[in-house]
Amino acid sequence: MQRPHDLQSWHDDWSGLRVLVLGLGVTGFSVADTLAELGCRVAVAAHRPDDDRARILPVIGVELVELDSGDSVPPRFAELDPELVVVSPGYLPEHPHVVWARDRGVALWGDVELAWRVRDKVGPPAEWLLITGTNGKTTTTQLAATMLQQDGRRVAPCGNIGVPVLDAIRDPAGFDALVVELSSFQLHWMPTAGPGAVTPLASACLNIAEDHYDWHGSAEAYAAAKAKIYANTRVACVYNLGDPATMRMVEEAEVQEGCRAIGFGATVPGPSDVGVVDDLLVDRAFLDERRTSALELAELADVAAAGLATPHGLANALAAAALARAAGAAPSSIRDALRRFRVDAHRTELIAITADIAWVDDSKATNPHAAASALSAYRSVVWIVGGLLKGVDLSPLVEAHAGRLRAAIIIGVDREAVRAVFARHAPALPLFEVEAHETERVMPTAVRLAADVAQGGDTVLLAPAAASMDQFIDYADRGNRFAAAVRQHLEGEAHDNGPSSAGSPDA
Repeated sequence: MQRPHDLQSWHDDWSGLRVLVLGLGVTGFSVADTLAELGCRVAVAAHRPDDDRARILPVIGVELVELDSGDSVPPRFAELDPELVVVSPGYLPEHPHVVWARDRGVALWGDVELAWRVRDKVGPPAEWLLITGTNGKTTTTQLAATMLQQDGRRVAPCGNIGVPVLDAIRDPAGFDALVVELSSFQLHWMPTAGPGAVTPLASACLNIAEDHYDWHGSAEAYAAAKAKIYANTRVACVYNLGDPATMRMVEEAEVQEGCRAIGFGATVPGPSDVGVVDDLLVDRAFLDERRTSALELAELADVAAAGLATPHGLANALAAAALARAAGAAPSSIRDALRRFRVDAHRTELIAITADIAWVDDSKATNPHAAASALSAYRSVVWIVGGLLKGVDLSPLVEAHAGRLRAAIIIGVDREAVRAVFARHAPALPLFEVEAHETERVMPTAVRLAADVAQGGDTVLLAPAAASMDQFIDYADRGNRFAAAVRQHLEGEAHDNGPSSAGSPDA
């Protein structure tokens, strides 16, 4: 049996390797399942483990170490004597269980390192394209995958998007390429040197803004984790021309010989950029005559039809196009993919228009950067804001967008901090608070308050700029409850006032 550091292939001898997996979420289970299939001796440690996954563990030969409410290291860890600990995303680097493994000299991996080492299970390994950023990761990942699929490739979007990388690696159909969304947590655990270091075909950091400082400890540490996306890239490091921090990341990255820096932005592109000319998306990066010519990729109308009409959405489309072109996709594939693509729910999703008031769900705006993009898209906004702030200051966001606000409806556990920001930067703005603690009452109350203050031409926008876990299961649950409350409110209004009061929805 080989030791962890030497294991670099699915076909190496993993049998009997003692492994402890920290966490039993979607990623933790995929790790345990993979290692069990490889013949390792696997135990999973978890607080309040998911019942369905916990029931499956003994079936696949994996032990469950159920942890108590604290973070103390159970005696069972020492008894297991692991040679490898695989850390689920989200585990703090200084968590006592991680420190215990580090102090004992046990190898510490994340799921991405494990996936890279065993990527050759099904035929030749797929090419990897990596995507990170504070906002837009999921849309860009889905869109880049759609572009490559349109080009005739077998492609899987995976990673932080919801499908673990290890599940894609083990799919018996096999893939030509994986478009891998990576969170800052996953990147923290991803090595940049050695046998577990990923060497992607192309990589992109879409943007950097304030987020997850409570986990990383500082802005510098957060940015350093994101910057690891570019390490060892072979063909193209894609960066945001409007975000100098991403350019610095590329300049400082250790990449492979021949790798190029490719910028994207909603401006006329220079050579080696992807950008916009008049109403066209164009490529001046992946053609021989790039100093004098450009290739048409799509029309802005194609981007709008995909639900990407905001500045943020256009940036995502340009980044995805740059990644797909780096992998050799034809310009026509970019255009056709945009024409068939539709953005996910809860990203500037129009719920209804009635009495010239639009109701928009952008529950996926879980930080100020995402909320800023949503706010910028509308002229006059009744803003539903708040939740779990994660140590983030909303002051720059409120200061920048106060002029377009009709009123603000504050939700969530951190209402006091949100209220204080408005007091400093928009003291005359009408504020309303949802004091309901029961999840079922939050959105109906917010919608009622918003309806009372909204006027014709306004957009009632759920863009909380905060995480959802204080009162909801996740951002999707928050958005679904908002949409349901809007529909219930409008149905009640129509019933009370007759069908003529609802107005005519815009096309």
